Amino acid sequence: MPVRPILRFPHAGLRTACAPVTEFDGDLSALSTDLLDTMHAAPGVGITAAHIGVFQRLTVIELSREDGVRIYANPEILWSSQDTIRQTEGSVSMPGATEEVIRPKSIRFRYQDLSGVTHEETAEGFLSVCIQHEIDQLDGIFWLQRLSKLKRDRLVKKWEKSGS
Repeated sequence: MPVRPILRFPHAGLRTACAPVTEFDGDLSALSTDLLDTMHAAPGVGITAAHIGVFQRLTVIELSREDGVRIYANPEILWSSQDTIRQTEGSVSMPGATEEVIRPKSIRFRYQDLSGVTHEETAEGFLSVCIQHEIDQLDGIFWLQRLSKLKRDRLVKKWEKSGS
């Protein structure tokens, strides 16, 4: 499947909330394959359809080849812990830029698979952070918005200077 062009920060599409997936068909399956190939080429561990300009609530996460690929349609957080975790984050839309973000350490979330079947799961640690990060993107919240204004401004200036 083709590697798709990724929207680059500060593209307005990265601040666009995505519509729910309503058709669970071959097109959705093909889109998830394109997302996986695009994520591998970037490289990254997570990507949403919004990153390639398709504003549907679909995300693909692969923390490692051993863990395998996780595909979530219409993911939503049902519960998040009071305990937090500090994790370095970045985006395929802003290559080379990273900063620490504090998020809930564990979450309970609901999603649909590529067949439209609904599932609920709990995630902790790095997987929890990745799912929260990608759900933010599906909600039109680019990860920089989780930083203080000072850190955000400093990171954007550094990224712009790098010519990325």
